[in-house]
Amino acid sequence: MLGLRRAAAALLPPAAACARTRTRARAAGSMAALLVSQPRYAWLRELGLQEENPGVYNGRWGGSGEVVTTYCPANNEPIARVRQASLEDYEETVKKAKEAWKVWADVPAPKRGEIVRQIGDALRQKIKVLGSLVSLEMGKIFVEGVGEVQEYVDVCDYAVGLSRMIGGPILPSERPGHALIEQWNPVGLVGIITAFNFPVAVYGWNSAIAMICGNACLWKGAPTTSLISVAVTKIIAKVLEDNKVPGAICSLACGGAEIGTAMARDERMDLLSFTGSTKVGKQVALMVQERFGRSLLELGGNNAIIVFEDADLNLVIPSALFAAVGTAGQRCTTARRLFLHESIHDEVVAKLAKAYAQVRIGDPWDSDTLYGPLHTKEAVKMYLDAVEQAKQQGGSVVCGGKVISRPGNYVEPTIVTGLPHNAAIVHTETFAPILYVLKFKAEEEVFTWNNEVKQGLSSSIFTKDLGRIFRWLGPKGSDCGIVNVNIPTSGAEIGGAFGGEKHTGGGRESGSDSWKLYMRRST
Repeated sequence: MLGLRRAAAALLPPAAACARTRTRARAAGSMAALLVSQPRYAWLRELGLQEENPGVYNGRWGGSGEVVTTYCPANNEPIARVRQASLEDYEETVKKAKEAWKVWADVPAPKRGEIVRQIGDALRQKIKVLGSLVSLEMGKIFVEGVGEVQEYVDVCDYAVGLSRMIGGPILPSERPGHALIEQWNPVGLVGIITAFNFPVAVYGWNSAIAMICGNACLWKGAPTTSLISVAVTKIIAKVLEDNKVPGAICSLACGGAEIGTAMARDERMDLLSFTGSTKVGKQVALMVQERFGRSLLELGGNNAIIVFEDADLNLVIPSALFAAVGTAGQRCTTARRLFLHESIHDEVVAKLAKAYAQVRIGDPWDSDTLYGPLHTKEAVKMYLDAVEQAKQQGGSVVCGGKVISRPGNYVEPTIVTGLPHNAAIVHTETFAPILYVLKFKAEEEVFTWNNEVKQGLSSSIFTKDLGRIFRWLGPKGSDCGIVNVNIPTSGAEIGGAFGGEKHTGGGRESGSDSWKLYMRRST
């Protein structure tokens, strides 16, 4: 074969031969430019990643759709390529996942839990290298990347115990000699669409619980974090194959809006879990509802911290800093509004600005870094637009407000004061590190202001007044799904149900009785 190629090359005219040489050189140069090809990033091979990676898994790897390149937010350099799913790939994957479910549903729940436990152990073995990939492709700092994988590990542990506990009651029957039983069965196929900001954990929350309930899963991650989706699925696939169960139980279809729309409209998708913006979530909800399907929505959050005059400021400053600046303001639970009692407003703003100035900014994989880049160039533009709107609406930038002059998508963490509580920009969720600091006088008004935004995800107060704490937790307090006292808005424990109200979508994932959303009840 090599001889034939050389002979053919000899028959080509010199110009054609040169053109072919240039084409090969460009291809080689393009491959060398990918981070995965560089010695510094050789660790990516430990996750099975290559220059071009198949983005479809249904028991075997493939993909015949568009090839996308993912980029590192810290320097905007290309990492590697992923071949996404075509609609034909999607159709084949759904069919295989439905067939795999027939096998999985017959596996006893504790045995399903044992396999999920093995997935957690496999993730543990790769936790640092997978956390490094999260830093490289998503942009969050290394400790957060590892922490995110740890969340998946933790929910696997939780799911193992749950696999021996799920069930319904036997209720008293009003008819003699009868039994009234509540039976819970898996829904079937669970579609999971996740966002870029938590590219590992959110899939873990859904898939671990869905699996022990007896469901098969089909995952579509964000296109900009496709390598993470592929790497995680490779780890899971190995466990499933070792246990001789169909790999399609945890299927993957990388893709964009075309695949997401197909999932939302597909009646074979027995539950669709969607994490993303409120705008897209509304479109998804309408498509699913049109077919009378079932959806689980985890959407936006315009979260507030309220600080009363009796608060311990030694708790407030680091909590507000972490909640507003962590993950560069790209958590759904990020604090975007900070209500300060008028008597302490100036003091807290001064201390917070001083703390902001000490935030160490750098490459997300460096251990000293506390604050990394935004995920995309588009996010930088949204940040700048929001800062400009805040100024136009009467706000004053206390610190930040500018793009940082360095490679990547870096912006300054920003504090804005002087806006009214109902300013249009204050009521807009901007996925960036912008904190609007607002004054209040009384408890009743600030509780109302907390609840006046359209979203209802997370909220927090800082106070020592026990009566106020219980009013905050009560029916006239916070209307959010997550209600905190003397801790920040960001972060959640896997043992509790995670989710929010109103435009946040009403869905609940992870702990408590969230498992019921992945099952159907028969009485």
